[in-house]
Amino acid sequence: METRALWLLLLVLAAGTSCVASDYIGLSPSQCVVPAKDRVDCGYPRVTKEECNNRGCCFDSSIPQVPWCFKPLQETECTF
Repeated sequence: METRALWLLLLVLAAGTSCVASDYIGLSPSQCVVPAKDRVDCGYPRVTKEECNNRGCCFDSSIPQVPWCFKPLQETECTF
């Protein structure tokens, strides 16, 4: 029975990791996984990563010809 409780605790803790903030101020990593075609511009020409993140937006310059500073996905409460 103790082993089962330990596994349940580990499962709850693992589920909670999806709510941990990343490099983005106040955002979880999953909120910035936005397909290039769905990105909504949140910056301005030559915005830096820091400036973008300070605006509460995501920054990803790895894909040319799409907004690099873009609005994050709206995330509801974390569930356990």
